[in-house]
Amino acid sequence: MEQLSVITICFNNLRDLQRTCDSVDAQSIKPHEHYIIDGSTSIEINEWLHNTPQPAYRKWLCERDKGISDAFNKGIQHATGSLIHILNSADLYFSTTVIENVLGFFEINPSIQWASGNIFMKRGGIWVHIGVPFDAGQLYKGMRSVSHPTWFLKKELYQKAGHFSLDFKIAMDYDLLCRLKNEPYAYMDQTIVHFDDGGVSTNQYLKSLKENVKVYESYYGFSIAARIWQCRLSLLFYLLQSKLGKCLYAIKARTF
Repeated sequence: MEQLSVITICFNNLRDLQRTCDSVDAQSIKPHEHYIIDGSTSIEINEWLHNTPQPAYRKWLCERDKGISDAFNKGIQHATGSLIHILNSADLYFSTTVIENVLGFFEINPSIQWASGNIFMKRGGIWVHIGVPFDAGQLYKGMRSVSHPTWFLKKELYQKAGHFSLDFKIAMDYDLLCRLKNEPYAYMDQTIVHFDDGGVSTNQYLKSLKENVKVYESYYGFSIAARIWQCRLSLLFYLLQSKLGKCLYAIKARTF
């Protein structure tokens, strides 16, 4: 069975980190390790980690970093497990059996290098379960609900495909997704994470769409299809901010 390293990055948000740690600690099967990468400007998280009893599998690195990608990469470099999941601070495992189910999934699918599942998140003002199988032919559409918080990658795949690029402040996960295009993959039809919508990808959504186009075209050249699709997503974003859009989405969600 794979050994799972859970990586959690955090920045001046002790309470969020505590909730995420509680979620990990409640799992029916504990991870091989839970590595916390703390880039905070305050010492609050550092003091809590050192002064509060922690499970043996919890490890941490408290030092300044160069941003989200750099923090992710530090976690990957320090991880000793064969399988890696990045669970950001404030995100929670959806149930107490997520790790158990994921390890079982990889055990019956030994040839895959990575997998993704579903995410529970707020969209159009309501909480919904979202997730689709990865389709390399749809990469021009961006992430397309192949949500990064649900990815589980073997460490050897990070060594092959590379880590997160420091060139992107928001779309670093999409950049990695483009490099996973031809790697053995499987979709887990289960909800992995209860997503906190206060992160950078949510608060700077429109900026992330622009970065997505930049990422896609850096691999595949100028793309009318990618630009049109990102315009479509921008329009949908504005629509979902309106009462009409939220009403229409609520109707759609009931048919999921």
